[in-house]
Amino acid sequence: MEAFRFKLLTPLLLSLCLVVPLTLATDVKYCDKNADYAVKVTGVEIIPYPVARGKPATFSISASSGKAISGGTMVIDVSYYGWHIHSETHDLCGETSCPVSTGNFVVSHSQELPGFTPPGSYSLKMKMYDADKNELTCIGFDFEIGFGSSVADS
Repeated sequence: MEAFRFKLLTPLLLSLCLVVPLTLATDVKYCDKNADYAVKVTGVEIIPYPVARGKPATFSISASSGKAISGGTMVIDVSYYGWHIHSETHDLCGETSCPVSTGNFVVSHSQELPGFTPPGSYSLKMKMYDADKNELTCIGFDFEIGFGSSVADS
């Protein structure tokens, strides 16, 4: 009987292992489909997903560059159901190791969203600029903030 349960559970566990990582990856769209951006974004991973209010969340952006980047900025705009609600600018070297060498790199940003953040669908637009203010890339992606945590949980 125990062997039967193991055989029954094994395919379920394997399928969960394959499905769970896919829920962490996010579809990325370039702001201008025809632009030839110097930085190519290959994916975004959001942990945890959906994002929990009042808890830290990490957005990791995998990218590659055909040239070295000595520094720059990232400008992030967030919309809630299509309404612009927040903007922030970060030093690129605060989000990844600088100088960025030619090839693959990851930009990682962690942030705790306030407990009063409304749950629902959000869109994030990120522009990356080099030290001379040349646009290196511009991407957008959607993410969800869950109903889970709130100020009352603290």
